[in-house]
Amino acid sequence: MPRQSENGDVPSYADLLIELRNHCTTVHKVRTDSNAAITNPDEGAVYWLEARVKGGDVALKCAPLHVGDLLDRYLFSAKRTVVLTSATLSTENDFSYVCERLGLHSGEELQLSSPFDYEKAAMVYLPTDMPEPGTPGYQRHLEQTIIELCKASRGRALVLFTSHSALRATYRAVQRPLEDAGIMVLGHNIDGSRRQLLERFKNNPNTVLLGTSSFWEGIDVVGDALSVLVIAKLPFAVPTDPVFAARSEGFEDAFLQYSVPQAILKFKQGFGRLIRSGSDRGVVAVLDRRISSKRYGQAFLNSLPECTIKRGPTTNMPG
Repeated sequence: MPRQSENGDVPSYADLLIELRNHCTTVHKVRTDSNAAITNPDEGAVYWLEARVKGGDVALKCAPLHVGDLLDRYLFSAKRTVVLTSATLSTENDFSYVCERLGLHSGEELQLSSPFDYEKAAMVYLPTDMPEPGTPGYQRHLEQTIIELCKASRGRALVLFTSHSALRATYRAVQRPLEDAGIMVLGHNIDGSRRQLLERFKNNPNTVLLGTSSFWEGIDVVGDALSVLVIAKLPFAVPTDPVFAARSEGFEDAFLQYSVPQAILKFKQGFGRLIRSGSDRGVVAVLDRRISSKRYGQAFLNSLPECTIKRGPTTNMPG
C-alpha cells in the first residue's frame, strides 16, 4: 500500500520513484563500503561498526591510520606556504609529536611566550590526598571536593570531565548540596545545548558548569564568571576506541609515545579555558593524583606556561 504523506495524501508516482532511487543509492553505498571494509580493506585505514543506543542504528565507520599523506597531498604540497598556529601544538616545549602525527618532516618552528602573566594570574593546585581514578573512594572524594571548592568560590567554576557517565554521576551528587547553598549547577547534555549553557553560565553569577568533550576547547569566558577550573581526570583517550587502538599499534611504546602526548595537548586546551584576558585571575584544580604520583605526570606540568603550582590537602584548596 502506498505510504501516505503527513497531510494524508497518497504520494504521486514521481515522488515514489524519487524515494525508491534514494533508497537504491543508499543500498549501493552500503554494499560498496561493506565490500571495501571486508573483502578489500585499505591497509592504511581502520574500519569499525558503531551502534547507536537510541534508534538502534548501526553505522560502518572508516578513518585513516595516518593523516600525513592526505594533508601533504591536498594541503602542504598544494600551497607555497602553510602556517600552522595554535597554543597547543607542543608537548614539553617540543613539536615532535604533532609533526609526526601530521607528517611534517621539514619546516621552520617557532614557539612564542604567552602575552599573559600566568605566574601571577593562575595557580595550579594539586591535592595530595585524592585517591587515584578507578580506586575505591575516588568518585566520592571527587564529589565532596567539588562541593566544598565551589561553595568556597561561590560558583564561578567550570568542571571538565572525560566521560558523560562520570559527569552525570557527579551532577546527581553535587546538584542538591550546591543549590541548597544558592549555587546553580548546569550539566552538559542535561540542562541544554553547549551554546545555551555557556550563555547561562556567563550571565548568572554563582554558577557551576559541568562539561565534557567540546568544553575542553573553543569556549571563551572572560572575567569573574570563570575563576575556578577543575580538571577531574587527565584526558587520556579510551583505550578501546577503534581509531586510538589501531594507531597505537604503530608505536613501540604506545602509552608514552602516543597516549601521553595526546593527553597533554588536550590537557593544555582545558587549562587554556581559565585565563582569557590580561586581567583574568583564577585557580586550576587537577583532581587526578596521577599528575603527581606517576612519572609521566611531570610532562603535563612541564607543558604548561610558567604558573604558580602548589600541593596540599583538599581542605587547604583555595576557592
